[in-house]
Amino acid sequence: MRTWFWTFLVLALAVGLALALHDHGGNVLIIAQPWRIELSLTLAVLLVLAGFCVVYVALRLLAWLTSGPERLRTWRGARAQKRDHDLLETGWVSLLEGRYSQAEKDFAKILSQSRSSGRKVLAALAAARAAHRMGEFGRRDQALELARENAGSEPRLKEAAATVAAEMYLDQRRPKEALALLQPLQDASSRYFHATYLLLRAHAQLHNYDRVFALTRLLQRRGAINKTEALGYIETSVAARLHQEGMPAYKAIWGELKSDERVLPEIALAAASIQEADGHADEASRILEAAIGASFDPRLLSAYSQCPPEQVAHRLSKAEVWLKSRPDDSALLAALGNLCLTGQLWGQGERYLLRSMKIRSDVRIHALLGNLYDRLGRSADAMKHWRLASGVAGVLPVLPANRALPAADMRGDPTLIDFAAVPDSEPSPAPDEIPQAASAAGYVHLDIEAWETPRMEEPAAPAEPPAAGEPGLDEYFDSAPIPGVDLSQTSDRPSRGPERR
Repeated sequence: MRTWFWTFLVLALAVGLALALHDHGGNVLIIAQPWRIELSLTLAVLLVLAGFCVVYVALRLLAWLTSGPERLRTWRGARAQKRDHDLLETGWVSLLEGRYSQAEKDFAKILSQSRSSGRKVLAALAAARAAHRMGEFGRRDQALELARENAGSEPRLKEAAATVAAEMYLDQRRPKEALALLQPLQDASSRYFHATYLLLRAHAQLHNYDRVFALTRLLQRRGAINKTEALGYIETSVAARLHQEGMPAYKAIWGELKSDERVLPEIALAAASIQEADGHADEASRILEAAIGASFDPRLLSAYSQCPPEQVAHRLSKAEVWLKSRPDDSALLAALGNLCLTGQLWGQGERYLLRSMKIRSDVRIHALLGNLYDRLGRSADAMKHWRLASGVAGVLPVLPANRALPAADMRGDPTLIDFAAVPDSEPSPAPDEIPQAASAAGYVHLDIEAWETPRMEEPAAPAEPPAAGEPGLDEYFDSAPIPGVDLSQTSDRPSRGPERR
């Protein structure tokens, strides 16, 4: 637009000048002894304009020739800058795509070729990030050292290098080193929101829960953290502070929380446990009810179902109200069943637990049913649910039915009779007659009826007394009297085999 304006202006001036010269004809006389030059006005004006153009062109040509070296340096700098920018662009694209090896090569070219300290710092930090993603922590530390060296005294470059290094140290679970880099940035200015967030992560890894809470509040006020993430940090830090400091600091900590923070599961559980330990079961009940009203977390329901007997009626009525809106909630049904067991409402508790078990087979539900049936004297049902609980937990292996473990070879046990002492006339014991170990005998015939009704074996033939001078069995067993047993009354009875207990 400006070019068209100046072109139009020059043409207008030329036309005006031509009209003026056409109407005002005259001569121009130039006297320079011994010369006398007479020209028309039109020719004189044209000669002046032509001379101006020639001088202007000559001066521009001279300036262009004298500025050649500077223009060459500028051109080379522009070319190097374009090359660095292209390498940075391709390197960052490779880094974002996950091709870390190629990205590290591109950044290494910049470090070896570029003359700009700023671009070297950027390339070194990007190369450090690529090496960090590949797990090459040695090369990462070398790149970070190069970045610090090229940053020099430039404050922004030094802050960038410290921030990137701290972030990678936090990924590697090295919070103390990250804290040493981030603390000067936080002390210098509170405008570094990303540095403040990294400082929050470092204190979280160091379990400095007071600082975690304070920094989360700071980031919340400035809108520099997501609400969901902030609530997670607040929940963890406040719950830990409540568990650590207990009732003396309860009011101060509880007063710092907002209404939507007090119903977070971990905070509600910690606060309720403190109130119950201090004997305030009603306050604990109110805390848990508010938290359950916000979210039906199974942990909250489980804690709500564990109460003293005097609280059962209130909590049971409250839980039954919740059940009307959530009839298929397995955790709520299990909580109702537990409350019924605490209140000794056996039939109602059984119904709630069976409904919960139909929805979800859970270890706790089977364990509660096992305890219920054990209290009712239904041992078979109790054993069944206890076994199901262990099977759901996946801790104990399920043994095949009616399969005995192989007997242990106890011939080398010094507490048993040495087989070498048996006379040669007697045949060697068959493998099935080898004495079993006590640990193996306990697993033979896993039958409940066998445990409930012990079976007596046939009486064995009395053994002949040992000859004089031969060692007897009394040397191998303790002969101390058994309290409550009169040996004189049992000496005439025939010996019986071991009973199953």
